[in-house]
Amino acid sequence: MSSNEPGATWHARNGAVDIAYQDLGGAGGDPLLLVMGLGVSRFWWPEGLIDELISRGFHVAAFDQRDAGESTHLPDTGPGSPIVSVLRGRSAAYTAEDMTDDAVAVLDALGWDSAHLFGASMGGQLAQRIALRHPGRVRSITSASSLPGDISGLRASRYVHLGQVARFARMKFPEGRDGDIALGLALARAVASPGYPFDEAAARARIERDAVSGVRDTRAQSRQAGAKWHGGSLAQLRVPALVLHGDADQVLRPAAARRTAAAIDGARLVILPGVGHDLPAAVWPRVADEVRAVADRAEASRSPAGPPGAIRPGS
Repeated sequence: MSSNEPGATWHARNGAVDIAYQDLGGAGGDPLLLVMGLGVSRFWWPEGLIDELISRGFHVAAFDQRDAGESTHLPDTGPGSPIVSVLRGRSAAYTAEDMTDDAVAVLDALGWDSAHLFGASMGGQLAQRIALRHPGRVRSITSASSLPGDISGLRASRYVHLGQVARFARMKFPEGRDGDIALGLALARAVASPGYPFDEAAARARIERDAVSGVRDTRAQSRQAGAKWHGGSLAQLRVPALVLHGDADQVLRPAAARRTAAAIDGARLVILPGVGHDLPAAVWPRVADEVRAVADRAEASRSPAGPPGAIRPGS
């Protein structure tokens, strides 16, 4: 069980990098770590979705990746365009392995020897990579609206709506806090699910919680997007996996999810009708049910005692 006070911001350490994280509640449940996507912080996770996950028996925590939110931001290096970084598939600042180690530092700080992972967008790709690099620390993964974790560069570009991403990059708003909020809201609206109403008030509330906005920091986004993966392939992944994707995703084609699910033995693929590059409130119950189901598969495969030192519900 985590000794960290729920709701407070804490920091884990990975070398010279501090990683901000938060215990979101549900102590005594199965540990579930949320991994957010490119450039934005843990506050972009909808509170209603977190509540759904807690109600299904999860102890939930979330963190800010390096170069996002309240975690360490690295010195400026490389191109100022995330698209260029994706196509080049390299970053001088750090590797994708470094990013997986950040997540493990958070698990250590929480006192979790292992956990289920739920990643969105680039966070889904990172969740896959954490499971490959640190298999003993991961019980199951849910990858939502993401690329396959074992590709980068030009191989990744076939799954990206490059024109739409370029349009996002051309959005211009005044500098300062008000401009950051307006830009974040515009981006949230642009990736919102076309099959469901856009809840502007809820989106604004999440964005306003983000004290360190990363929506216009393209250099930080470029360092994240360009972090090169040197690890294994998805065919080597041996934990239960759930792959979620909206059929109306404005950023990544559903083919990315199909490729991910096909590469992971036994993975469950769920294509969500009318869903864009987000998870609208109407699908939260189903998403939480699916995450619970893949976690149950993982828990069923564990011995009653679990691996040495493993955290069990209620421990």
